[in-house]
Amino acid sequence: MLTTLLGSKIQVPTVREAGVSRGTLIERARASGARVVSVAAPAGYGKSTLLAEWAATERRHVAWASLDRTDVDPAALLSVIAAASAALSPTIASVADDLRGIGTAALGRSAPLLAGALAAAPEDFVLFVDDLHWAESDECQDALEILLARVPPGSQVVIAGRRESALVCRLRAVGDAWEIGVDDLSLGQDGARAIFDSAGAGHIADERLGAIVEHCEGWPTGLFLCALVARSGGDPTAVTGDDRFVADYLYRECVSRLPADMQAFLRRSSVLEQLSAASCNAVLGIEDSRARLAEIEAANLFLIGLDRHRGWFRFHPLFREFLITELERAEGAAAVVGLHTRAADWHERGGASAEAVEHLLQAGEVERAAERVAELSLPMYQLGKVSTVKRWLAELGDDVVRSYPPLIVMMTWSGILLGDVPVGERWSGVLEAFDIGTLPAHERPAFASARSMIRAALCINGAEQVLAEAAFAIEYEPETSPWRDQALHLWGSACLLVDERAKAEAAFEEAVDVAIAAGNADTVILSAPELALFAIDERNWGAARDHVHRAVAAIDASHMEGYPTTALALAVASRVAVHDGDRERGLRLIARAMRARIGCTSLLPYVSVRARMQLILAHLAVDDRAAARHLMREIDELLRRRPDVGVVSAQVEKLRSSLAAEPAAGGSVPLTPAELRLLPYLQTHLTIAEIGRRLFISRNTVSSEVGSIYRKLGVTTRGAAVDRANEVGLLGR
Repeated sequence: MLTTLLGSKIQVPTVREAGVSRGTLIERARASGARVVSVAAPAGYGKSTLLAEWAATERRHVAWASLDRTDVDPAALLSVIAAASAALSPTIASVADDLRGIGTAALGRSAPLLAGALAAAPEDFVLFVDDLHWAESDECQDALEILLARVPPGSQVVIAGRRESALVCRLRAVGDAWEIGVDDLSLGQDGARAIFDSAGAGHIADERLGAIVEHCEGWPTGLFLCALVARSGGDPTAVTGDDRFVADYLYRECVSRLPADMQAFLRRSSVLEQLSAASCNAVLGIEDSRARLAEIEAANLFLIGLDRHRGWFRFHPLFREFLITELERAEGAAAVVGLHTRAADWHERGGASAEAVEHLLQAGEVERAAERVAELSLPMYQLGKVSTVKRWLAELGDDVVRSYPPLIVMMTWSGILLGDVPVGERWSGVLEAFDIGTLPAHERPAFASARSMIRAALCINGAEQVLAEAAFAIEYEPETSPWRDQALHLWGSACLLVDERAKAEAAFEEAVDVAIAAGNADTVILSAPELALFAIDERNWGAARDHVHRAVAAIDASHMEGYPTTALALAVASRVAVHDGDRERGLRLIARAMRARIGCTSLLPYVSVRARMQLILAHLAVDDRAAARHLMREIDELLRRRPDVGVVSAQVEKLRSSLAAEPAAGGSVPLTPAELRLLPYLQTHLTIAEIGRRLFISRNTVSSEVGSIYRKLGVTTRGAAVDRANEVGLLGR
C-alpha cells in the first residue's frame, strides 16, 4: 500500500479536455528563463490544473510530486521529490533511497546530494511540486532552497501552494523567480464562458455572465459552481466569490440535489485523503464504491484522478473541507469517529501504519494512537522522520504522553539517540518520577526493564550502577522482546566499563545476532565496531575488517548517515581502512564520523567518549595531530559532565599521554559540533539572524562560529566555505 500511495503522489495528473486553458500563463513562465516558477493562491484558483496542463504540453522531461500532511519532515520531502525525479537520470535514481537523515543531516547531506544529482541531469527538465503549503516548516524550506539553488540552466522547478513560499521572496530579490498569483489566475468573461460551456450550462447572455464574473471576483471554482447551478436550472448569481457562502451553496445547490445514498457516500468517503474503491468499501462498509467513484467523476463533482488507471482519487481540497463539515453536521461526531477508526484499521492491514495514526488522532482514539506512536517511534527515528513523531506527540499532548509509560520511554530514548540533551534530561526526569505502582502487575517488569536500560545508557551514577541496571535488563527483558538486542548491547558496554572483556565480547556477539534477526540496524551499528576493537587489540585486522564492514553496510542499508549512533563504527572503520593502505577511504570515513559526532553527547557518555577516542587514533594515523588534540578537549568536556565511566577514564589518560608525546605540529583544527550544526545553513540565503533563530542561538554566536568556520576551512566567503566543505566531505557525501 505504501508503494501505491507514493506512486499516486508522483503520477502526473490527467488533464481534462474541456475547460479554461492557461496556455498564455504557462508560455510566459516557460519563456521567462527563471529557474523557479511560483504559483500561489488560495484553494479553488486552479493551481493544480495549471500545473497539469503545463506538464501535458511540456517538451522537456517532466517530474511531478504532490505533497500531503506526511511530508512535514525534510527527509520525507526530499524522498518524494527524489522518487518523482528518478526517471530524469540514473544518478537521481541511485541516491533516491539514500536521502534520510535527522537534524542537520538532511540539510548537510541529503539535500546537497539530491541537488547535485538534479544539477547533473543529462537533459533539461521541469519538476512540478504541488501543494507545497504542507511542507512550509523551516526545515523543509531550507532543504528546498538548496535544491532550487542547483537547478541547471534550461530546467525549471514549478512550486504551487496556498501561500507564497518564504523562498520566493529571496529568489525574487535576485531575479530568479517568476510568480503567478491570484490576479493572474482570476478569470474574466472569456474564461467564464469557457467554464459554462464545458459544464453544459447552456447559453447565458454576456451581460448576465459579466455580472456573475463580478460577483465571483474571477474565482474559478466560484464560476464553476455557478455553471453547475445554471445547468440544474438554478440562479447562478446566488454564488459569490466570498468563501463564507461556499459551504451553504454546495449543500443547497450541489449535494442536496443528489440521491440520498450518493450524498452519504460523498460525506463519509471524505475522511480519506486518498480514495480507492477498496478503501471506500472497507471504510464505508459497502461493495459498490468503484461504480460510485466513476459516477462522481463523470458528474464533475470535484474528484481528481491520481493515476492513469483511475484507481486512486482525491477530492478537491475545498470540496473535501465542506464534506467533512457536513459529515459531522448530518451524522454526528460518533459517525466521524467510527469512519476514521475503520480507516485506521484498513491502513494498518495494508502496512501503512503512519497513515493509520493520522486517522486515529482525527478520531480522538487517544489510547490506541498512543500505542501506535510508541510502536512506530523507533522505526520512524530510523527513517529520519523525527518531525512527524514530534507532531503526533504534540497532538496527543503532554498529559497523554506522561500518562502512558511506553511513550515516556520512547521520548527519553529519542533524546538519547539523537543527542538532544534538553529533551533527554527532561523525559528521563519524567521517567524517574513515574510511579511504577500505578501500573498493573503484569506491566511492571517491562517498564522496570526499560527504565533500567535508560539508566544504564545515561551513566549518571557511575560504572557500577550501569552494570547493575544492565544486569537487571538482561534478566527481565525476555528473548522475544524487540528490545532484547538493546539490552545485550548495554550489558556488553557495562562489562567493558568494569573491564570484564570476555563477558563484553560475548554480549556484543549475541547482540549482533539478535539484532540481525530482529532487523534492528542500530544495535548492529553499535555492537559490531566493539567486536572490531577486540580483534584490533589481538592484531587480527582481518576479523576487524569483517566486523566494520558489517557495521558500515548496516549504516548504508538503513540510510542512517549522520545519526550519533554511527560515529563509533565509522571511526573504527576509518582506522581499518588506513591500516589497509586505503588512505582516501579512511579520510572519507573520518569525515562521516566527525559529522556524526555532533549528537554524541553526555546522554550516552561512554559511547560518545569511545567514539572520540577512536577518532583521535584515526586522525593520528593520517598525521592530523591538531584534530586529535581538539577531540581530546571534547572528551574532557564529556568527562566533566559524566566523570565515572569506569576503566574508560584510565584509557583516556593513557591516550592523552600518547598524544602528548606526538610532535606539536601537524594537521588542522576540525570544526566543532556546534560549527558542524551551523555549516549546512551556509548553503542557504538565510541571514546571520535567521540562522540564529533556526539554531536557537544568538546572532553574536552565529557570527563567531561563521568566522571560525572560515578560518578553519581557509576561506573568506559563504560560497567558498560550501565548496571547501564539499571537497573535504563535510557536506554532501
